[in-house]
Formats: sequence, structure tokens, C-alpha cells
Amino acid sequence: MSFVQIQCTRCKTMFRDRAGRLQDGYSRQCPCCEVVLFFADDAQHPFIKRAMQSARQARREQREAEAIRIAAPAEPRVAPRSRSSSTGRSRVLGRSE
Repeated sequence: MSFVQIQCTRCKTMFRDRAGRLQDGYSRQCPCCEVVLFFADDAQHPFIKRAMQSARQARREQREAEAIRIAAPAEPRVAPRSRSSSTGRSRVLGRSE
């Protein structure tokens, strides 16, 4: 999950939100001053523009990483070694105090 830094247009506080959420029509309340920020692709405020561009870039990178992960051949999994449960218990049970 990738996050994007958002700067409030009113109090200039920086906070984070998920890149997947920051799409056209999304609104979020600033945690500090509680002003409602509206995110749109055609927003005029530079803080909103920067957040939208960062979110778009983060989503693009996430899709590319997912495509690479899917296209890569699956590595053969090695079965984990089984532990004998009796060895650990014998030490605990054999303890004398």
C-alpha cells in the first residue's frame, strides 16, 4: 500500500492518505483544522495538484510492480523443516528446580 503526502490548503499541515483513495471526486477532512479538501483532476490549488499527481504516479508504480510480480516465474517453494515437538518438551519437562 502506498501513501501520498497531502498539504492542507488552509493550515499548511502535512498528512498522509492512501494513493488509491485520491481520485477525482474524493474529499478528505484535514485532521488538524478540519477543513474539507476536495480532490479533482482539474483543481487549481497547487497543493491539491501535487497530491493528485503523486497519487497518480504511486498507482502507476504499484500497477507496474504488480505486473512484474505476476509475469515473473514462480519460484519453487521449499518445504519448511519439520521440528520434532518432543525435543523441546523433554527439555522443559526434564527441568528440575
